[in-house]
Amino acid sequence: SYVAALGRPFHLGMLYDCRSDSLVPGVMLWDPEDLVKDTLENSQHNTEFKIHASDSIENKSSALNIEASLKASFLGGLVEVGGSANFLKDTKTSKKQARVTLQYKTTTKFKQLSMNHFGRGNVKCPYVFDQGIATHVVTAILYGAQAFFVFDQEVSENEDHQNIEGNLQMMVEKINCFSVDGKGTLKMTDDDNAKAENFSCKFYGDFALENNPVSFQEAVKVYTMLPKLLGERGEHAVPVQIWLLPLTYLDSSATRVGHEISLGLVQETQTVLEELSGLQMQCNDLMNRNVTSHFPEIGTKVKDFKDMCLQYKSIFQTSLSEILPLIRGGGKEERELAEILKRKQQSLFNSNTLQKWLDSKEREIDILQIIIEVMKDTTMLTSEKAFDIEMFKSKAKYVVCFAFTSLNDKEPYLRHLSEYLKTLSGVNTVHTETERRQDAELPRWYFLKDVLDTMRRQVYLFVDFAEANKDSTNAQFLSTSVSGSGHKGGKIYLYKDSKKQTDNFEPPSKPGKLRAIERTHDGMTVELEKSHLDLKKKMESGKRKLVPVTPVKSLGYSQKQHMRSEFAATAVNMVKVKKA
Repeated sequence: SYVAALGRPFHLGMLYDCRSDSLVPGVMLWDPEDLVKDTLENSQHNTEFKIHASDSIENKSSALNIEASLKASFLGGLVEVGGSANFLKDTKTSKKQARVTLQYKTTTKFKQLSMNHFGRGNVKCPYVFDQGIATHVVTAILYGAQAFFVFDQEVSENEDHQNIEGNLQMMVEKINCFSVDGKGTLKMTDDDNAKAENFSCKFYGDFALENNPVSFQEAVKVYTMLPKLLGERGEHAVPVQIWLLPLTYLDSSATRVGHEISLGLVQETQTVLEELSGLQMQCNDLMNRNVTSHFPEIGTKVKDFKDMCLQYKSIFQTSLSEILPLIRGGGKEERELAEILKRKQQSLFNSNTLQKWLDSKEREIDILQIIIEVMKDTTMLTSEKAFDIEMFKSKAKYVVCFAFTSLNDKEPYLRHLSEYLKTLSGVNTVHTETERRQDAELPRWYFLKDVLDTMRRQVYLFVDFAEANKDSTNAQFLSTSVSGSGHKGGKIYLYKDSKKQTDNFEPPSKPGKLRAIERTHDGMTVELEKSHLDLKKKMESGKRKLVPVTPVKSLGYSQKQHMRSEFAATAVNMVKVKKA
């Protein structure tokens, strides 16, 4: 059998434990000097150039030639990788990243032990068979080196992700076409330089570099130097692929691998970890939204969720690292791993419930983003403390505040996730699984149509009222998040001389336009069109009335902008205007 080296320090004759996929240092079956004499070496030169557009565990494992059993060990944290294999641990931090990876792979030589050693009589340390410290011995090594150049580009909301990724891939495919002159100057067109300006680069390789490349141009220069970095005779090559011989071939009493992990369970384990990584990326994107700078409590909830997912991931991987060697050694049945995966899917950390909560939080952020854009001219305060300070400094007689009343609401689902993590550590909790699921399904304010309709109406009413009074020194308009109001969504608070007058203030709405519908010799009849804000009606529809056009004092709409607010929001108000 063979395994990928993954940057681990293998050498011929070294012992290996396939139960935990770990090297056994310090113990040799044969004398090192004899190994040198009986080693066969062949030249094996080959170079490959590949481009990978996928960032999945499956694609990375395939690129490094990792078979299923070793992949399971890596997923469980049993394998500590190095060199180019650190590429396995690099994952995107955002779903807004376009990513393309360039892989360079070269081989130089193949070394193997001769058959002279393969006999019990040649073994110098026979106690190895009795102690069960290893299952295999390294009998052949393929040497070479690998390098991965990971190119990323941030994708804005106005850009097409697929298009950006396609352009990135086209540039990476051209790397072989670029050249570096004798002075170390990279020859690229101005157009290519402009395209590459937004690319970032991370390097994972088996080559010793003075500085890792961080830009596309630096990556091209390093790429052209890679063949030279191996040395003239390939003396800097490292183990790439390892061939193993079961110790039972040398002694039937040696420890053997009792059972390999089935491919289906490895795939299921991989899916669990990839889903958790996807949630982590989504959390990062949400925490970077500007909504969280206006409302830190939203970002805090998302961060708490992310931290608990990471904590669960660590617990899950620990359970894998414990069970995998036992299954392979025959101490546990494979169904134990299947049971771990089943419990995960039946818990509050099942992928559907986690995704549902995070998607709902994204919906809340999307709604708040729209409101922030509508209220762009309003001073947004990040906390009640900041609001109190602003109130203390304000010289305005009136302060009108749009208060978001539900952003500080407790999140039962987050509390239950925390409790579940405690139960995994042996701590008893008071809530039943049924209660946890019921709380997780409670509707939030941003899913309630009545709440959203009312809130939308109040937002536009607030904004119109603020616009009408923007030149007034007598009024100030603020917005903040408050807790403990018992009201869902938002409300408008009115303060006079720093004292709250009401927490349910309804500013007068903007009246509709006047439209002439009848002309006579001594006047005309005009119609007051319905306002776009359907607010509390001040008078019945269709009533005719003479309208004195006068400025509105204190808080209200000025003569220049609107008529008296008391005529707002009627469906059709008939107004008779007399000639002088």
